[in-house]
Amino acid sequence: MNFVDILCPSCALFLDFDGSLVDLAPQPEAVIVPSGLVSTLGAINTYLGGALALISGRPIDQIDAFLQPLKLPAAGVHGAERRAADGSMALLSTHPLQRVEEAAMSLAARYPALRVENKRGSVALHYRQAPELERLCLETMQAAVEESPGLTLLRGKMVAEAKPGGASKGHAIEAFMREAPFAGRTPVFVGDDITDEVGFSTVQHMHGLGVKVGEGATVAWQRLASPAALRYQLQAAVAAKAGKISA
Repeated sequence: MNFVDILCPSCALFLDFDGSLVDLAPQPEAVIVPSGLVSTLGAINTYLGGALALISGRPIDQIDAFLQPLKLPAAGVHGAERRAADGSMALLSTHPLQRVEEAAMSLAARYPALRVENKRGSVALHYRQAPELERLCLETMQAAVEESPGLTLLRGKMVAEAKPGGASKGHAIEAFMREAPFAGRTPVFVGDDITDEVGFSTVQHMHGLGVKVGEGATVAWQRLASPAALRYQLQAAVAAKAGKISA
């Protein structure tokens, strides 16, 4: 696929962060933002008239820290928090996380390779450093979620996350598409994980395009091999449209 052909002024572009724009890291805070990515995103945002948003499992403040000084429209914690193009914030109602947090922390105390991440309205248990514990992590988190009304369990790459039941990347994209400058455009969503599948389905239902980064079964209609391939495509699109971007 070729982003030079896909990217046009009538598009709305939605990008996942970890595993799509940037390579996955052993720990969430260890992610490296490649040189030039921030300026590339800024140029695309200008070309699209502000219709570029990040859709991530991370909190928005973490995304901002990685991409500073750039602050794009964004949905964080799988849509539990969302910053519109005008800067206004929308927050979904949270639900008690005590049972889930206790279960995750107890398991991490037994297995130090596990990592518990507390976010606004969610708790994530990372087992990237101990993949052999996947089944135990999933069973532990599922049991805790079943005892916690209003929560649902979301599986990702080497992570199990309890989040508000109403939060999803698909719902976040739908919300953006009801607002300026996204409304009336053709949505394109790029992601890499199981958690992004609902986003692919959402944009394709809107006659847009889902793009899967990496291997694995997917409902997305297009695929890129890696985050590096996505960054290359974005940079190529910026170069090809340089005149219109600077105009």
